[in-house]
Amino acid sequence: MAAAVAFYAALGLTISYGGADSDFTSMRVGEEQFLNLITAGPERRWAWWGRLILHVDDVDAVHARALAAGLRPEAPPRDAEWGERYFHVTDPDGHEVSIARPLR
Repeated sequence: MAAAVAFYAALGLTISYGGADSDFTSMRVGEEQFLNLITAGPERRWAWWGRLILHVDDVDAVHARALAAGLRPEAPPRDAEWGERYFHVTDPDGHEVSIARPLR
């Protein structure tokens, strides 16, 4: 939990409930959205894939913040043909996170 909380805090999320020493933590994403984190033992294997997409006002600023916190994004931010600026980074538990902003 501590590694996950530190990772998402480095991306700008704030703790609404719980924290690094909790089995359950809720982190605020913007004004009205939340990301809930739970601890699970190493025997737990997830059977699906997904990507969390966080829309932000300034992708480049979040990228710089991630680098300053020691995170390792896959590549620098770039503009995609589907109309958004984005970069990807993987959380400590292997979940892919896309930081994005629509270009429109």
